[in-house]
Amino acid sequence: MRITIDVSERDLEALMEVTGERKKGPAVIKAALEFARREKVREFTKRVMAGEFDYPLSNDELEAADLNESERDGAD
Repeated sequence: MRITIDVSERDLEALMEVTGERKKGPAVIKAALEFARREKVREFTKRVMAGEFDYPLSNDELEAADLNESERDGAD
């Protein structure tokens, strides 16, 4: 889908520098997707901190499970 947006040249150049993209379109897409991802993480974190999720494992148990999985997969 194509859209038209008004962005100052200075802001667009800064966006391209931050995203590492050389073209304007991919820079805008990458920034928008990253913004959406961060908002989802922020909302999830907020819900976790509010106690909306009940995890059956302690932090130590989760870390041990991650360690076992890494060892099984051959990761360092």
